[in-house]
Amino acid sequence: MTSNKEGVRTCLAVVLAAGEGKRMKSDLPKVLHRVAGRSMLGHALAAVTAAGADSVAVIVGPGRDDVAAEARACAPAAEVFVQEDRLGTAHAVLRARAALERGFDDVVVAFADTPLVLAQTFGGLRTELVEGAAVAALGFEAGDPTGYGRFLMEEGELAAIREHKDASEKEREIRICNAGLMALSGKSALGILDAIGNANAQGEYYLTDAVATARSQGLKTAAVIAPESEVMGVNDRIQLADAEAAMQRRLRADAMRDGVTMIDPATVHLWFDTKLGRDVVIEPGVFFGAGCEIGDGAIIKAWSHLEGAKVARGASVGPFARLRPGAVIGEQAKIGNFVEIKAADIGPGAAVSHLTYIGDASIGAKANIGAGTITCNYDGFSKFRTEIGAGAFIGSNSSLVAPVRIGAGAIVGSGSVITQDVEADALALGRGRQTDKPGWAKAFRERPENAGKSKK
Repeated sequence: MTSNKEGVRTCLAVVLAAGEGKRMKSDLPKVLHRVAGRSMLGHALAAVTAAGADSVAVIVGPGRDDVAAEARACAPAAEVFVQEDRLGTAHAVLRARAALERGFDDVVVAFADTPLVLAQTFGGLRTELVEGAAVAALGFEAGDPTGYGRFLMEEGELAAIREHKDASEKEREIRICNAGLMALSGKSALGILDAIGNANAQGEYYLTDAVATARSQGLKTAAVIAPESEVMGVNDRIQLADAEAAMQRRLRADAMRDGVTMIDPATVHLWFDTKLGRDVVIEPGVFFGAGCEIGDGAIIKAWSHLEGAKVARGASVGPFARLRPGAVIGEQAKIGNFVEIKAADIGPGAAVSHLTYIGDASIGAKANIGAGTITCNYDGFSKFRTEIGAGAFIGSNSSLVAPVRIGAGAIVGSGSVITQDVEADALALGRGRQTDKPGWAKAFRERPENAGKSKK
């Protein structure tokens, strides 16, 4: 396989996802732990795809059908290869020999437990290959280099990568460290990988030795430097939390650069797929779960929780509102405090202002839903829908027993239980008639059995 007709280089991405992650102390494989709602493996696959990978090979450990399934869910065309024996990173890459033999121009190697690496960083590695390098390795300047492999430079070029355990005392003083990620020229990759020996402290085949091996073959090597924060690896729950915090900072900064106002950014939680329009205002303490889309000029007020919801232009949500999956809020609509919406369409200009549950429903334009209203949508076995027409008014503390339709312009009196359809422009009352008994309360208090008893 060579460059395509337009001269664009082809690329194979090999993503190593075979790490056990024992320090996570979890039944879940390390690479399936999530950052901003997406598995770490998913982040790696998204980055290499955005960097132009034409094909993806994922290396998993034996018996890891769950990791393989996640790989295919995130990248349906991904090929999955199993590393039966844990003999090092170079050995892992060679599990994808069948893909490597197809002759891509570039081979990019990524690790599934480094979820913060950007697509443009992979692009920088590929650029070095375009400029003639057979191997381009990614490094960073470490605040504390202990435990990391060191970049050994000669006359400004990368000569070798020395693992910490194999490094001399002088080499351990070097602060430019190995991030693990690498790109290899497709025409040289197999020759380099097959030539890597296992002469190291662990008796394994290190991908890092690709640099020295390439140079021994008279090939050019290069170093690309990234910020330490971007190449952060995750090996335990503390590092997972650090990665989450870093990803949240990145997502919030991207959103604000695109025209979103956040009153207190540090208190806003975003999902990897959150879509925020221009001039959206987000108040403190807002949580966005999966699949949220917020239109231009909408405001999400403090301490609201949204998941699987769409909010149209100019709408207002919260404070203390919950939008569950399937909530669709129309333009200029208002969802107020302590309101929960689930699988419901709220029409343009409609108001659901307080203390209300709307589930499995359609609310027409400019309808007004009073405080304490609920749609009774579940009978213990099945869900049923409530339909409320445009301009309807539902009085406070009403229960709408689905399936039921309230016509356009209709009024439901406060405290009603509505079990039958209501015609357009009709008044519906579904409550018992009030009865007053003068003096009854006084007589009750004066009964012999109640006399002298204090009120609680």
